[in-house]
Amino acid sequence: MFALVALSIVALAVRLVAAGTLGFGDSEALYASYALHPQPAYLDHPGLIGVLARALGGGSSPTPAAAHVFTAIVATLVPWVLLLAARLTGGSWRGSLAAALGVALVPEVAIGLFAMTPDLLLFCGWVGALGAAAAALRSKPSSTRAVSFFLLSGVLVGASSTAKLSALTLLVALTATYASKVARDHGRTAWPWLSLLVSMVPLLPVARYEERLGWPMLQHRLIETQSEAGLSLRNAGALVGGQALYLSPLFAIAAFLLARDLWQRRREDSTAVLLASATFIPLAFLSALCLWSRVAEPHWIAPALLALPLHYARSPASSSALAGTRLSDRFWSACLRSALGITGVVHVLVMTPIAAWAMRGAYDPRLDISNELYGWSNVVAGVERIAADEKMPGAEDIEVVGPHWVICAQLHAALRDRLPVGCAEARRDDFDDWNPRARWETADTLLFVSDNRYSPDLGELFPLHAMIRQTQIPIVRGGRITRLFTVSVLERRAPA
Repeated sequence: MFALVALSIVALAVRLVAAGTLGFGDSEALYASYALHPQPAYLDHPGLIGVLARALGGGSSPTPAAAHVFTAIVATLVPWVLLLAARLTGGSWRGSLAAALGVALVPEVAIGLFAMTPDLLLFCGWVGALGAAAAALRSKPSSTRAVSFFLLSGVLVGASSTAKLSALTLLVALTATYASKVARDHGRTAWPWLSLLVSMVPLLPVARYEERLGWPMLQHRLIETQSEAGLSLRNAGALVGGQALYLSPLFAIAAFLLARDLWQRRREDSTAVLLASATFIPLAFLSALCLWSRVAEPHWIAPALLALPLHYARSPASSSALAGTRLSDRFWSACLRSALGITGVVHVLVMTPIAAWAMRGAYDPRLDISNELYGWSNVVAGVERIAADEKMPGAEDIEVVGPHWVICAQLHAALRDRLPVGCAEARRDDFDDWNPRARWETADTLLFVSDNRYSPDLGELFPLHAMIRQTQIPIVRGGRITRLFTVSVLERRAPA
């Protein structure tokens, strides 16, 4: 317990320091922009993350600091949520604490959940739902405890599904569990089935919204972004290699050994059926998606791995039940040390410019994604200053435009409603609905904001406008220019 408390205190302190330093990552900026456009669903995800962003922003998009103070606190509580869930599944105190420590140090959690993304909400809802469902199954059928935990599980699954649609695989896993032989006593009552109906209620507004618009989210995720989809060794390598990177190599091995042991013991009792179903049913679907999609990311399968630490908590390494997996105390300790080392190194690389200092001439700032977290306040201030200079008689409206959603989202989240933002990306994105091309391309003045990662042809992108002047805004980190932004002022051409 002392180790988990100490780790939580240190982790919270580091995260709060980061909250006052780091800006939004590209996806975070998009989710912050969701707050400016309340909808049941967006092209990438259902709307829960937008609701959170709007709440943190007081009805508008939040600042990076406000968002990250919240995520710092929640990410620090995540291991404690897992500890509680582990106890509800029947885990021993020793096993539950060891599992919580592991989760606290895994880079995918220790680093990834600091970001304001749907994954943070999904983690809490998914683990909480598993703990509640296990507690219900371990209770007397139709007892107050069983009814309460079944309904709580349904609520959490429903909330999770409005964060990410991958939570629907957990709904399938729960259905399979309640229909299994070992859960027959509960399956004969109405409560587990009622909980499944409860979990579908939050999705009704999402489904109605999607149906009314022709299912844009499904088309975007499964069709429009999958032009290069197909099974390939490259996708398989990204999936497997990504686990070693996101979990740390030793924890990736531990996950495999735990999954193998869980498969062998999947019919032991109702909790084992639950954890096995919540692992292998989502894993089958999400892995297939990652193997097929070229734009898939390795963390997509993370929800399927969340039952594994709960399984470990129920069968600690010192017991004979896991002897065949070689998960000795010594190996688990090595997993913890390895994950701590990787997590620590990543924090140093993100929060300091040490990579630019150490690599010197070999350092390419365009490949360092941590640079996305710095300098946007300078860019936004520059854009507003130029916009103020351009507001002269004859210029009735000014629109800010970016070449790609990663730039458009950063600008939109920061500018809020002070200046409208459009996006000139060829592929469909949310900006096509929020501020379509037909609206911004007729503006008197366009401020086109790009950086040295993009080299668009302004004449081709803006045939109705002529470039008047350009201003460059360098972002310096570690004594080096890591991003060079260019703001191009384009005025509408006079009719021929």
